[in-house]
Amino acid sequence: MFESYEDILTIQDVADILKVGTTQVYKIVRAGQLKAFKEGKDWKIAKQALIEYVSTKSRL
Repeated sequence: MFESYEDILTIQDVADILKVGTTQVYKIVRAGQLKAFKEGKDWKIAKQALIEYVSTKSRL
């Protein structure tokens, strides 16, 4: 599913993957729903954190 992406994602990468705007991704990160860290002024998200986020949001 995410094989073509690097292990560390940007806000824009996550927005593209989830097909939402960057503002929505910032909201998810700031709410603590998606684990992320700041590197300088940029947010970075581990691919595994995004996989976990999607898994918890998916209905089975």
